[in-house]
Order: sequence, then structure tokens, then C-alpha cells
Amino acid sequence: MTTTGTTQVNATRAQTNNVPIGILLMVAATVVFALQDGISRHLAGTYNTYMVVMVRYWFFAAFVLFLANRAPGGILATARTDQLGLQIFRGALLVAEICVAVYGFTLLGLIESQAVFICYPLLVAALSGPVLGEAVGWRRWMAIGMGLIGVMIILQPGAGVFNPVAVIPFVSALMFAVYGLLTRYAARKDTTATSFFWTGIAGSVCMTTVGMWYWEPMIGSDWLWMALLCVSGVAGHWLLIKCYEMAEASAVQPFAYFHLIWAAMLGIAVFGEVVRTNVAIGAGIIITAGLFTLWRERMKG
Repeated sequence: MTTTGTTQVNATRAQTNNVPIGILLMVAATVVFALQDGISRHLAGTYNTYMVVMVRYWFFAAFVLFLANRAPGGILATARTDQLGLQIFRGALLVAEICVAVYGFTLLGLIESQAVFICYPLLVAALSGPVLGEAVGWRRWMAIGMGLIGVMIILQPGAGVFNPVAVIPFVSALMFAVYGLLTRYAARKDTTATSFFWTGIAGSVCMTTVGMWYWEPMIGSDWLWMALLCVSGVAGHWLLIKCYEMAEASAVQPFAYFHLIWAAMLGIAVFGEVVRTNVAIGAGIIITAGLFTLWRERMKG
């Protein structure tokens, strides 16, 4: 999912490089984020998506304010930026992506949504040339093309039963890829703490502006699910921050694909979803292409 803020935490890590602990923390984070996706699907299936994401972002904003207050210089120092417009746009783009992703969960389920969404690292690689001016070699383009073939196998656009709704998770992945690239661009001038701060604050303000018009009364048991959703978001971010403090991103990033495995297990066990053959084949191709791209990046580094 939509993993809020995962792309900017990797810049603030200590000098330690304990890869086994880093891998454990990454796997734990994928478990938490898969649970978050499942809770989001449950709540958004009953209540308005905008309201669900808005409440989730209130808690996220409180979390980044807490972190900023504890940082050297406090909130004012953390919030200081010469790229305010870019930071606000990043935050707005991410919260819009989360709304699209959660809406996709309610229409397509966790398995199919996540199977398509995992192509986002390949989209980042494809767009890094035009957006950041980075060199994209033929091997990377080959991996990108392979991953997109995997997406096509999942979506089956040539089949007579093609459902246009199936494009939603691809749109979500594209939005998240652009967000990731903008985060890398912002990192040329701003610290990770500043980018993380504006992700939560700008996203919360934008979502409140929209979501307050869609408020619905919620039953008591669902408020417990909402509280768990908020806590899982904070727990996931904390695990990722600790993960990237413990180990280099290139060593632990491949294990982020465990997110799809946990989401599939949750989709089958809780929501009665099934893994269609084309989805399994397409997801396998996407993961292979993504791992190849990560390996190439590591070799270059």
C-alpha cells in the first residue's frame, strides 16, 4: 500500500549496517502494512474512503509533530524549507494516491490491487530519467518492459472480460512512483525529517479539506478498527525508520515484496479472495523484474 512516507525515511540512518536485523524489521513492517491495507479495505467498504483516510492522517500528522518536537531545533527547524510548494504538492499527491489505493481495495480486493501496485519501483526507474535526469541503461529498460508485461498479464486488456476498474492500482502505483521521485528531488535541499514532516502535515490539511464534507457516524466497534489502523500506520513508519537505520536500503529493499505475500494471505483468509493464475504469473514477473533492477542498482553502487 500503500506505505505512507516509505521513500523518505531511508536517508536518516545511523552508520550501523546490521543486515539480518534490518531484514527482520523490513519483514515486520510489511506485515504491519498488509494489516493496515486489510483494515483500510474493511472500513472503506462500509464508510466513505475520504473519511477513513482523513482520520488516519490526523494520527499521522500527530506522529510527525511528535517527532519534529523531539528533533534538534524543534518543529520550526524541522519545518523550515525553501521548497514549500514542492513539499506541499508531495504531501497532497501521496494522500491522493492513498485514497485511490484504498478505493481500489474495495473494488478489486487486496490480492489483485497489490499484485499490480508492486510495479511502482519499475515506474520509478522508468521516470528517473525524464524527472531527475538520471541515466537509464538498456538493462533497466529491459527489466521495466518485463515488469509492464507482468502488469498486462494481470490486467488482461485483450480479454473480452477486461474490467477498466483493474487499472486503478496501476494509477495508484504511477502516483506513488512520481511521489517517490519528487521526494528524491526534494532531498537535494531538504533533510529527511523536513520531507517527512511536510508529508504528514500537508497531507492532513488536504485530506481534512476534502474529508470533512463526507463525515459519517461510525459504530463503536469500527472506531476500534480505526484506532488500530492509525496505530498500525505509526508502527509501520517506526519499523521502517529503524530498518533503514540498521541496514543499507539496497540490502533490505527486496524484502519489501513480502507485502504482497501477507496481503494475499489476508485476502484469502479474511475476505475470501482467490489467486487467479494470471495474477500469480504476472506478479511473479513483476517481482523478478524489480529484484533485477535492485540488483543492478547495487552493482552500480
